[in-house]
Amino acid sequence: MLRRRTDHPAARRPVVNSAISAAAPDAADASLGPSDGRRAAAWLAGLLLLAPSVVVGCRVADTDGITPVPQLLAFLPWLLLPEGAGLLLALLARWRTGMIWAAAVLAVTGWFVRPYDTGLTDDPPGRVVAGVTVLTSNIKFGNATEGLLATIRREKPGLVFVEECSRTCLDALAARVPRTDYPYRNVVEGDSASGSAILSKYPLRAAPGIDSELAMPGSVAVVAGHPVNVQLAHPLPPMPGAIGDWRRELGRVRSYASGVKGEATLVAGDFNATEDHAAFRHILDAGQLRDSATLVGAGRTPSWPAAVRRPLGAQIDHVLVSEDFSVRSARFLDLADTDHRALLVGLELHDVR
Repeated sequence: MLRRRTDHPAARRPVVNSAISAAAPDAADASLGPSDGRRAAAWLAGLLLLAPSVVVGCRVADTDGITPVPQLLAFLPWLLLPEGAGLLLALLARWRTGMIWAAAVLAVTGWFVRPYDTGLTDDPPGRVVAGVTVLTSNIKFGNATEGLLATIRREKPGLVFVEECSRTCLDALAARVPRTDYPYRNVVEGDSASGSAILSKYPLRAAPGIDSELAMPGSVAVVAGHPVNVQLAHPLPPMPGAIGDWRRELGRVRSYASGVKGEATLVAGDFNATEDHAAFRHILDAGQLRDSATLVGAGRTPSWPAAVRRPLGAQIDHVLVSEDFSVRSARFLDLADTDHRALLVGLELHDVR
């Protein structure tokens, strides 16, 4: 009986082929893509970029979307943080698509969060007829009444707009702000956040104001013989589940702005919206109004929450003016016991009609 010799070359060949076959899967696995760590980094990068992409997409599309988009739009600069982290993780994962995605979202966000400093401080046509200083302050349920009174005494603004002026606040304004200094007032009493007040050194004529849950009184101020529409703004905030109310009340402010288009107009207060919100930009467009802080290089200076500084935070307190005004200064002031910073704006009224 013949036996096959195991040391013959032909007999060993299958063993060699078997060894090659066994090694092949490992080589193939190594060529499939990133390691498990890189794969996890890529997934995390995608998750970090998803929400900012939706928010920035709404900004590009000129819409405020639904919750949580309006809330996140208020803090658009903050989105640079997850976007930057997403780019870093995409780089670590060697995920080319993620790198391009993150770079694109970062670029678009960076474009929008750049300061809106337009430098449009040139005088309108027509002579200057009066200098007007405007103060607006949300004093948080009346808690910052003392700081407001001190600011009024120190700065002596010609027009004062007060939001969330509780009954205690209104009593203090009546008792401690002399009528000789501010003889003209438009006050709407209310509890907690619903009360509002306009104090004026200039004669005030009656005007309808804006229908709202938080009082938004309006008047016509006579400044150096020129009528100026003055309107306090305090629409509801964009709380989850109440976006429709927020959008509706900002729409009423927009309708007001449209109705006084072409007239000397000043709208001041807590808008609960930034220039990144489409609903706010539509107010500017409807009335051909300009944001005072933007015109003098203070765009994106946060007014809420008060503890946060530029570039973070949200500028939701504004003084909007028609082309009849030039803007000379805008300062955000810290008051104790409120989560808002007050805004003091120096204006000049021109005879352009």
